[in-house]
Amino acid sequence: MTSGVREGAGTGRSVGRSAVAIAAASALLIVGVLLSASLGQLPISPWQVVGSLVRAVGIDNAAAPDEPLIEQTLWQIRFPRVAMSLLVGAALAVAGAVMQAVFGNPLAEPGVVGVSSGAALGAAAAITFGLSVFGGWTVAVFAFLGGLAATLVVYSTARAQGRTEVVTLLLTGIAVNAFAGAGLALIMFAGDTQSREQIVFWQLGSLNGSRWDEVAIVAVVGVLAAAVALRLAPRYDLLALGDRTAAHLGVKVERLRVVSVVLVALMTGVGVAFVGIISFVGLVVPHLVRMMLGPAHRTLLIVSVLGGAALLVWADLLARTLVASADLPIGLLTSLVGGPFFYWLIRRSRRRSGGWA
Repeated sequence: MTSGVREGAGTGRSVGRSAVAIAAASALLIVGVLLSASLGQLPISPWQVVGSLVRAVGIDNAAAPDEPLIEQTLWQIRFPRVAMSLLVGAALAVAGAVMQAVFGNPLAEPGVVGVSSGAALGAAAAITFGLSVFGGWTVAVFAFLGGLAATLVVYSTARAQGRTEVVTLLLTGIAVNAFAGAGLALIMFAGDTQSREQIVFWQLGSLNGSRWDEVAIVAVVGVLAAAVALRLAPRYDLLALGDRTAAHLGVKVERLRVVSVVLVALMTGVGVAFVGIISFVGLVVPHLVRMMLGPAHRTLLIVSVLGGAALLVWADLLARTLVASADLPIGLLTSLVGGPFFYWLIRRSRRRSGGWA
């Protein structure tokens, strides 16, 4: 009887922590969206932002702006940028959570499978050689295909005798990242000054110039992939018990890994294709959520969606407002936060394990 009471109390505390975390992440997200849509060279009040959104669903209200310039600024510049930041941040955070579940390692992140470096190589090739196969979408398409190709190489190399060797996958990912980095350097060396500057700027990441048609593509791919990941959450919980135990409990481990790597490649690739490389979101967000709420993957994925979206919205807001009349690369800001966090995480893991194994 006592153990049942304790178990119920523990479950209640866990549900309470999850509810608080979801509420806090949602509040951060809402405030970030309102501020990001309001602040800029043309100041717009949060009430006007809300009024414009309400009017868009067919409800007239006094708060909606009357000036066409404000409406144009919101719907053609700021709202697409905010939507892109929400979607890419959520996708990267979910991709990171899935990677950490598949590898059983809190230090894993989407770049491990080479998707980011492969995307950079593809984008650089399109920029330097002046390719226009897909018109204005050429750089994004080549970046997406480059990321998928790198992931395919990494995974096919790590798969042997019907199963995936995690250590081999990690080592292959390092090799592919190094090769892609060398290829990127060679392409930049072969290109002119303008193409080099464009490649460097693309690598640093930026949400500037986001369009609704791009947002739609990221939304379709990201939402579908995140929904599949959420559906797989109970299997990730079983996978944490070990491959053999999970298999005895009915989990098809290899199929789960294949699907998971594909999901990571899709979510990371589609985000990188349109906004460039944004580091550490997939590492920092799911690990922080796991530290606060524990390893249950359904809650972890839900809160990671909100946390990743909120993080990138606030990072983009800072990128636009920290320096007057300048748009800082958003990848620069996330690296400035994620780099020290990653260092602290490694130090913390080493202290807890008593040294490196």
